[in-house]
Amino acid sequence: MPASLPDRPAGQSRPAPATPPAPAVFLGVRHHSPACARLVAHTIRTLRPAFVLVEGPADMNDRLDELLLAHTLPIAVFSHYRDAERVATSWAPLCDYSPEWIALREGHAAGAEVRFVDLPAWHPAVAGHTERYANRYADAEARYAEATRRLCEHFAVDTVDALWDGLFEVLGPDADPEELRTRLDTYFGLVRGDAEADAADRAREEYMASWVHAALARAGDRPVLVVTGGFHQPALRTLSARYAQAAAPADWPAVPAPPDGALGGSFLVPYSFRQLDAFAGYQSGMPSPGYYQRLWETDPQGAGQGLLRAVTERLRARGIPLSTAGLIAARSLSQGLARLRGHPYETRVDVLDGLAGALIADDLDRPLPWTTGGTLGAGNHPVVVEMVAACTGDAVGRLHPGTPLPPLVHDVAARLAGLGLADTDAPVTLDLTEEEDRSRSRALHRLRVLGVPGFTRVSGPADGTDPVFTEVWEPRPAAGGREAALIEAGAYGARLDEAAAARLGERMSAAGPEAGAPADLLFDAVQCGAGALCADLLTAFAARVGQVGDLGRLGEMLSATLSLWRHDRVYGVARDQLLGGVVRSAVDRVIWLAEGLHGGPGVDLAALRALEAARDALRYAPGLLSVTPRTAAEAAARISRDPRAPAGLRGAAFGLRWALGVPDDPGPVVQALAATAADALGDWLTGLFAVAREEVAHDTGAEEHSLIDVVDGVVSALPEPDFLVGLPALRQAFAFFPPRERERIAERLLERRRLRGSARSLLRTPADPLLLARARALEENVTRLLDRHGLGPSPADRAAPAPHPEPTR
Repeated sequence: MPASLPDRPAGQSRPAPATPPAPAVFLGVRHHSPACARLVAHTIRTLRPAFVLVEGPADMNDRLDELLLAHTLPIAVFSHYRDAERVATSWAPLCDYSPEWIALREGHAAGAEVRFVDLPAWHPAVAGHTERYANRYADAEARYAEATRRLCEHFAVDTVDALWDGLFEVLGPDADPEELRTRLDTYFGLVRGDAEADAADRAREEYMASWVHAALARAGDRPVLVVTGGFHQPALRTLSARYAQAAAPADWPAVPAPPDGALGGSFLVPYSFRQLDAFAGYQSGMPSPGYYQRLWETDPQGAGQGLLRAVTERLRARGIPLSTAGLIAARSLSQGLARLRGHPYETRVDVLDGLAGALIADDLDRPLPWTTGGTLGAGNHPVVVEMVAACTGDAVGRLHPGTPLPPLVHDVAARLAGLGLADTDAPVTLDLTEEEDRSRSRALHRLRVLGVPGFTRVSGPADGTDPVFTEVWEPRPAAGGREAALIEAGAYGARLDEAAAARLGERMSAAGPEAGAPADLLFDAVQCGAGALCADLLTAFAARVGQVGDLGRLGEMLSATLSLWRHDRVYGVARDQLLGGVVRSAVDRVIWLAEGLHGGPGVDLAALRALEAARDALRYAPGLLSVTPRTAAEAAARISRDPRAPAGLRGAAFGLRWALGVPDDPGPVVQALAATAADALGDWLTGLFAVAREEVAHDTGAEEHSLIDVVDGVVSALPEPDFLVGLPALRQAFAFFPPRERERIAERLLERRRLRGSARSLLRTPADPLLLARARALEENVTRLLDRHGLGPSPADRAAPAPHPEPTR
């Protein structure tokens, strides 16, 4: 690859040439770059600066000793913030080859004063845009798409990662530091130039420049080293030159504090190469951290050989055939590609391209992931997936035992020990009718809600209506990421119960009014048993119910809540006043939504279940409700007569009046339906049976006045084609009845026709009744067609009895 960079894109100024070390030395780096890390280490050792200023959250400056403990990297600074309007979390990962980590370690070893100089991670300038700042250092390259596109085009590479490797990483540990620094200055000058940053980055750069100004005022004749992302380097040089004209500050810049009423903080957490990898979704830094760890520890040649060995071991461990000849071919192809591309050593992409070319003989459905960037999606070839995994590595960080941890970690350890759940390898079976086991269940559900791995529930009640009173949990004490998850969960509170309640509240807020408050969220709150801490949650839940616009989702939640309020024997919420408030709000909303629901043919079963749940609340908990049975019956009457309402909903409204003891005469309603649309009768009956099945089954009205008799008369009067159109909906409607009740209806129909026979046999046809009806219709159509063309039997033949066949021997 050529060593020189091309002319810059139009409109960008030429970067200043590299200058000898000055009182302020600015090193622009790429996060997680071994080449940049080596340059930082070399600069500190030769420059011996008075101060080393590092892009990082300034609120961690009082805890740098904690950060410099003998951790096993990778680790990350986890920051969290919460107030009434905003929730923000972020991670600042550090690994062995992160330039920021080298600046901290080498600066401390050289006797320099080390400071983080960026705004805290919770600050809106850093965390104000959720998508952009999903990680601490959001990827800024998209902002300079034109410059990087031209560079990639000039050097004939597919991605910025490949471009970076060819310009910087391939130089290896023996590269001339001054040449590397000149290349970096030129590169970052090209991709940033004098382009104006957005308001958030301008605020960050102003703040970092104020730290540089304060450090220069205290450094005397010793230099100050500033290590930041290369994007910020040109702006910081300009701002620092401007600050030099101002008076020296008396104090260090103030570190912003969270506003009153906000909760925020930072803790160290273990991290892993899997989390750090761009192919797994990390938005900045380098992909394939396992490869770059080898590059940091050895050189480009050693990293390439190590990658080839890692891919070989991984493929063979998974039973994928891999011959020695194939490996030789891959090695030769990688070396040839490196020479063809002008690389002094094989880069990561050279090795991967060589492996893919030698080991994959199939056609690929997707481009190779290292040629496109981004995450590793579904549909990639299995060998490609294993190659990427080998590049990632399996390193997992560990914190030094002396690292301060949030109070929640200690609270969870004490609670699990007290409940006998701290060190167990056997499945845990809990009897939810026993108080001691309920306490264990609450603790495990709180951990589940917080996303802390370690225990997995394999069986137990699915919702508030499930009559199951045991739970089985499988412990997994060595589950990866448990310590980090507990530390991150510490952002929600100091105790397990309050943290779980805060997390549930966050989930409800994130759902939004349109999504509603799903029943599983309410059941999670009940299973966590947060007690008084859930009072605010359930009060807000009741208020949120009044904003739900989905009748089906609302009915699901009402049914689950009412069941818990009426029948709970496990969780201690039977007749709970807060649950009663949820029931009250839900019934009000169901009646209001149902009365305004309009639509065409078809049945919305979820909406019917909502009216069914409202019926149960009006029957069994009238004292909770602001809607009286009489008011509900009046609303149901309006729905049942509304021609714009779906037929199923009209039938359900008619059934609701009946269930509440205010029946209507069904004859005119059914007759009107039958006169307008044959399939509307089945939809109307589906709604009716969903809400008033018991009333229909036990209807003892006189002949011609019971609903079954009226429906029978309407169905019997339907022309054959209309009957076939309406038959599927009719079958769906009568499916609401269990077999014994369907048999009782069949008996009534036989009596109505003065027929004798087995009602049960009518329900046990040898074939699908719908298929039989269609076959009969087909036969009649064929007969009419034959008669039309004079090909059918004569009337005399139709009247003659069929001959008996001769007996066979």
